[in-house]
Amino acid sequence: MYDHNDHYNFSVLTKPPMQGFLAKRLRFHFVGAFAVSLGVAAFYKFAVAEPRKKAYADFYRNYDSMKDFEEMKVGIFQSTK
Repeated sequence: MYDHNDHYNFSVLTKPPMQGFLAKRLRFHFVGAFAVSLGVAAFYKFAVAEPRKKAYADFYRNYDSMKDFEEMKVGIFQSTK
């Protein structure tokens, strides 16, 4: 004779640890997001902002506005002659 209990012999599954699960995952993701944001900010500062400030400083160190105006006067500012 066929016994149904032999066919359905399941092992007992343990419950997943749900208490405090969200807080633990959020803590991990907050730390990760903070680290990534600091990395991106540092990359932007040293790869974009500092070279841009240096380029502006180099440009204005030797910039002569009157010389530039005289050069533009030839083509664009024809009415100022």
